Amino acid sequence: MTDAPGVRAPRSKWFPLVWVIPVALVLMVAVVLVARGLRQTPEIQSFLVDYPGTTPLPDGAPIGFPAWVGWQHFLNSFFLLFVFRTAWQLRSKKRPNAFWTRDNTRGLKTKGAPVRIGLPTWLHLTVDALWVLNGIVFYVLLFTTGQWMRLVPLNWDVIPNAVSAGIQYVSLVWPTENGWVNYNSLQLITYFITVFVAGPLALLTGLRIAPGLAAQTKRFDRVFPRKVAVTIHVGVFFWFIGFTIVHVALVFATGALRNLNHMYAANTGESWTGAIVFGISLVVMAAAWFALKPSVLIWIAEKSGTVRRMPGS
Repeated sequence: MTDAPGVRAPRSKWFPLVWVIPVALVLMVAVVLVARGLRQTPEIQSFLVDYPGTTPLPDGAPIGFPAWVGWQHFLNSFFLLFVFRTAWQLRSKKRPNAFWTRDNTRGLKTKGAPVRIGLPTWLHLTVDALWVLNGIVFYVLLFTTGQWMRLVPLNWDVIPNAVSAGIQYVSLVWPTENGWVNYNSLQLITYFITVFVAGPLALLTGLRIAPGLAAQTKRFDRVFPRKVAVTIHVGVFFWFIGFTIVHVALVFATGALRNLNHMYAANTGESWTGAIVFGISLVVMAAAWFALKPSVLIWIAEKSGTVRRMPGS
């Protein structure tokens, strides 16, 4: 069947997506080739010698990872998985199949009537609360054990060393640092931003736009408009998504067994212990993903409030 004269056939909404992967691959190859070419120049070679990609830790900094880092890593991954899942559901703006209203007769009582929210929003806020609680425990352990020195930049040399580490990564000649002892400077800056900037921003902006709280914080609109909070909150969401993808990719690309032992087994060997623990954690997360069906979520939500199902759900 031919189109009528003067009428253009509608372009498929998927047309632009067809080019995303090939264009991305071409750009990646071009960046790698440019980086490898730069590494051949005397100026860059001298720069890499002067700034190898790491800065020394202060005296007394801990070496290695205590056991609590392993279970903190799992809990953080577990909660973030469902933060991502519920955030994506909220961005889809689909009408919820059920709504939850907090029980105001027990526990946390407020003067005003509780706000009715969709079940995905309830789950997002619930998982957020657990993630924040886990983060508080992480901060306490971080600063009481001295592990903070591995995550906080302590001198300005970290900037050129981060550039050096970036050149090494992009040219596919990985930095030769030992993460058990010290992160390279690019890792250090990235982890610092994630732990001490992105995390608190997610909490702050989340409180600013949360149902019920948003109306009570309208007086801050002049200095911190809600639209700005939403933009920052979404930006932080994509930061965590990007960080997770790159982090997982580099864990497997730069020595999977050793890195997984650092993260999950508190040792720096080449055994399969960390990989096994990591595999078990994936099974637990997958089981939770499929177990949290709407009927299960409704049953849990009813423990703290009233759930109303929508017709046809």
